[in-house]
Amino acid sequence: MSSKYSIQYLQELQGYPLSTKVSLTKQRIREWVRRYGEDGVYVSFSGGKDSTVLLHLVREMYPDIPAVFVDTGLEYPEIRQFVRGFDNVVWLKPKKNFRKVIEDYGYPFISKEVSECVWAAKKYLTEVLQELGSDRQTDRQTDSISGTSRSTASYVDSASIENSEAFLNILRRDSGKKPTFRLARMMGMLTKGNQYLTKESIPSKDRSMFAQTKYKFFLEPDAPIISNKCCTVMKKEPAHRYCRETGRLPMTAEMASESRIRTQKWLQNGCNGFDMVNPKSTPMAFWTEQDVLLYIYQNHIQIASVYGDVIKENEVDGQLDFADLGLFDLGRPTLKTTGCNRTGCMFCGYGCHLEPEGEGRFVRLKRTHPKIYDYIMRPWDQGGLGYKEVIDWINLHGNLNIEY
Repeated sequence: MSSKYSIQYLQELQGYPLSTKVSLTKQRIREWVRRYGEDGVYVSFSGGKDSTVLLHLVREMYPDIPAVFVDTGLEYPEIRQFVRGFDNVVWLKPKKNFRKVIEDYGYPFISKEVSECVWAAKKYLTEVLQELGSDRQTDRQTDSISGTSRSTASYVDSASIENSEAFLNILRRDSGKKPTFRLARMMGMLTKGNQYLTKESIPSKDRSMFAQTKYKFFLEPDAPIISNKCCTVMKKEPAHRYCRETGRLPMTAEMASESRIRTQKWLQNGCNGFDMVNPKSTPMAFWTEQDVLLYIYQNHIQIASVYGDVIKENEVDGQLDFADLGLFDLGRPTLKTTGCNRTGCMFCGYGCHLEPEGEGRFVRLKRTHPKIYDYIMRPWDQGGLGYKEVIDWINLHGNLNIEY
């Protein structure tokens, strides 16, 4: 799909002073409301600091536009308490709880992209092995973490056939299908037309394209099942249902700087995705984390208590700087929160393997919310979510250091 905008233009917008970004964001909001009307839009409100800023901006202009909060049960208690303090908020519930999502689909670990790739690749690999008549290599096993019976393919046996002609013929036949591409990425195979090359055949300059190969260990038969279905089931489905029932379309606080996927979405659609299958406005897409903190700091906006306060890095009592004088864009301070720097879902494992030593979300959760920590770490057969066993397995087989 061709892009409407360039990465250079995005970088230009991201470099603007906050005052200019606020003006541009309000313009995008007006355009969205002008298209669909005040009774045709809503603010997606998670209770996090980003969506709190967006709600503040929108309600300065349109006080009666509703906010919508999806109560997944995975939010910090402080977030739910904070949301209750706002008027005109619609609360939605998912049809499944998180434990059922784990049973049906698996755990959210590593990243959305990786977990989606693993899920699709493992499912397709099972089908390929069955087609090859390798039923002895595909067993109906009980997941060691959740106790769920699933069909799982053996990584060892599949690795021994990945260069066989029968295996490659199936991949060639199914070339162009997403599951085929996912499996090829997991196995380090490059597609050129109908040709599948082994990892050793890929020119060294192209091998960085296939970073998913380092997560090939998730194809092991005893691996915990991971997938990207959690967000779809628990957040997107209730929101889409609300859109269908009311005809209202969302404004969200997503920012391009948060992920490669969100950057790509902005390049394709800009802030107001009028032509998207599910139209959505992201009027703060060109903001950064520091912009959000500065807006909160500058406007004295209340945020959920789990964040603590917004302060300047290396703040010295009694020392004035440009920010204190109101000249934020001349001497723009680096800001941080004294509590959590992110909230989202307490149980989400995306990116936890990249966190600084001693500052990981699960380490912090153990200190701040010990009862919730005990629940997610407790073994599955004892009523918990089995996270300790999942993390231990990933650390051992993936040579990672997820702290808890």
